Amino acid sequence: MGVLSFVNRLFTWWNGQTIGTQIFTARRGEKVGEDAEGNTYFRTRDDKRRWVIFNGEAEASRVPADWHGWLHRTWDDPPTEAALPHKPWEKDHLPNLTGTMQAYAPKGSLRRPEPAPRSDYEAWTPE
Repeated sequence: MGVLSFVNRLFTWWNGQTIGTQIFTARRGEKVGEDAEGNTYFRTRDDKRRWVIFNGEAEASRVPADWHGWLHRTWDDPPTEAALPHKPWEKDHLPNLTGTMQAYAPKGSLRRPEPAPRSDYEAWTPE
């Protein structure tokens, strides 16, 4: 590990875990499980703290609803121990797509390939 990589891990949190988090996790963390994206979930042995170490960019919307509820103590058991019942109409989890090509584009948006709908509006022009 080079000096730049060490400094980067020491001060940045958005590229994964910092060195401080890694040390805390090694000393006090108890691995609870992983989600489909490879994010790893931990808790302290007395269950006073719960946290996630992201696989890649630290983006909160990448945490699925099952794990989000466990992290925020909506339920006590992690999804690895007690899976939540899912309804047939529920969609799979998606992270925040803002700023990507998969982001929502409303009708009439410049990013949509179809032409804008015709309207009866005529712009005013001074005479």
